[in-house]
Amino acid sequence: MNDTSLASVLGGARLLPVLTVPSTATAGPLADALAAGGARCAEVTFRTPGAEQVLKTMAAHGELTVGAGTVLTAEQAERAVAAGARFVVSPGFDEEVVAKCRELGVPVVPGIATATELMRALRAGLDTVKLFPAEALGGLRTLRALAAPFPGTRFVPTGGIDASRMAAYLADPAVLAVGGSWLATPAHLERGDYDEIRRLTADAVERSMS
Repeated sequence: MNDTSLASVLGGARLLPVLTVPSTATAGPLADALAAGGARCAEVTFRTPGAEQVLKTMAAHGELTVGAGTVLTAEQAERAVAAGARFVVSPGFDEEVVAKCRELGVPVVPGIATATELMRALRAGLDTVKLFPAEALGGLRTLRALAAPFPGTRFVPTGGIDASRMAAYLADPAVLAVGGSWLATPAHLERGDYDEIRRLTADAVERSMS
């Protein structure tokens, strides 16, 4: 992949479902439900033992651009890309993870919570960061305060955002996309409630386009 911009990989999608999938058996039906709801991308977190297989299954679906989240080490980044990840997201900024993703030719979106961390990401040549945990840090007020001295930086706020807050974030020109875990929670997956996942996704996609 020659273009390592997250915007190009997401292809204009502004909603990024953040998925923690407890069972690999749910990966296929989950991908079907998200795609049926209109989602075009998804982030599979590396928080479960089967995350690589989940990522591999969802990446093979064909209708979703799938990335890996909660990537903490360069070795995890390498495994994620081998499993089909088209982008990598970290909760914080780590030079080794960034360097490995650059080597592999995939976009990397490190988490930042302060201006100092944002400056480190910019110095590493990145122009897109994840504000995390967005709501706990002060939400849009914090995002706007960080964006003001760093024009051109794009944010993917994640953490504590739900359907009621999503539109306000997306209305800010500094926001590239919003990450949300409310669309498909572990509880939804344990119940096999794919109809609800599809419904929530369709509602969120419609809101993201309005």
